[in-house]
Amino acid sequence: MRRRRLLYLLGILTGAVYTQGIDGRTVASASAYEDEIREHLALLVRTRQEVSDWLAGRAFPFSKYDAELGYIHRDRRFRQGMNDSICTYTYDKSGARRTIMYAESTCRINTYGNSFTSCEQVNDGETWQEALAAFLGEPIRNYGIGGYSVYQAYLRMKREETVCPARYIIFNIFDDDHYRNLISWQAITNGKNWQHFQPPLPYIVANPATGQFKEMKNPCPTPESLYNLCDLDWVYKRFKDDFVLKLRQALGAGQNPDRDIVQMVQALALEQGMQTRVNYSGDDLIKTADSLYTQSAIFASTRVVDQIEQFATTNKKRVLYVLSYGPTNVAKRLQGEKRFDHSFVNFLDASKLPYVDLLEAHAVDHAEFKTNVKDYLKRYYVGHYNPQGNGFCAFAILNKLVAMLDPKPAPYSGFYDCSAGWCRPDEI
Repeated sequence: MRRRRLLYLLGILTGAVYTQGIDGRTVASASAYEDEIREHLALLVRTRQEVSDWLAGRAFPFSKYDAELGYIHRDRRFRQGMNDSICTYTYDKSGARRTIMYAESTCRINTYGNSFTSCEQVNDGETWQEALAAFLGEPIRNYGIGGYSVYQAYLRMKREETVCPARYIIFNIFDDDHYRNLISWQAITNGKNWQHFQPPLPYIVANPATGQFKEMKNPCPTPESLYNLCDLDWVYKRFKDDFVLKLRQALGAGQNPDRDIVQMVQALALEQGMQTRVNYSGDDLIKTADSLYTQSAIFASTRVVDQIEQFATTNKKRVLYVLSYGPTNVAKRLQGEKRFDHSFVNFLDASKLPYVDLLEAHAVDHAEFKTNVKDYLKRYYVGHYNPQGNGFCAFAILNKLVAMLDPKPAPYSGFYDCSAGWCRPDEI
């Protein structure tokens, strides 16, 4: 049991879920496979006290329960900024992060996405939205939520645009958001921690081979239903056949995977239209599982973007997509590796949708420096973007956003309101 728990904890750190065979090998066998699934889920079961404390705001300070979206942010202060500083996060009545620049002015730009939109690890006022607002001379709302998928961000956009609508939307897609589309319960991939409850979420069931795209609601759609997470039998019945859970088991099967794990992945591959023969090599199994995850995740994102565009057209809005990346994927790009999301970028190009590609922006920027990749990344990242990284992001977005806005923001309009103390350029 101790080794199994250690393997599980290792899985939380590495993003894999490990299983333990009777002979000591990291494997899973026929009836043992179901036992391992149940044992893994047992580690994720919550106590009634934990559920009550989260709902009452006494624990898990990163978030609060939301029936539709799973969770949203709450005011908090975490020691996670530059130089081990404490970051302050505050939110207005609509749930948007505090607006500082030109807060008294009419807002025509809303932003949606995950933690690279909410701007984790920097204070209010240090976000790319605030930097961009200073460039434009008008406010920008920040509706980003850490950990959200593309699908969750879309759902939040639909909801908030009925309350605080904006003519222009910046929709930020982080590299991991594609995969999160498919996650039905955050604890399956993230485990447990003190900051965040890791709740069940609305998610997508997707199959690129058949075109299946099924929107699934939050498995715990009421506060009372969260207590189901305290019942292992309910948890097992609800999540044992989960697509992401199966892939996690495969990714943790080790170099000598059991026949039943191999057959399970082979069946998933056939269902998803992958013409491949999975052998008993751990590397081959991991490669297949990773490909399954990626192609389904990217497919789900393309379908969500289709829905975003439909929503925008119906409601006379314009959307600028921003593709953001963590330091790992930026490092891979700077070292010449092929990007994992090339098919998504091809989709945006084929659809003629406006977007800002921060991966390529970093490649262009890095070429201006005589420094190694590690030192370059330290300029901009502290896990997420530091304040300088958010400034980089704002500058990368600026030109395409200004080109989209009509009328142009005051600094880019060519004339100013003299009654407000501004004058035409030829009067200066």
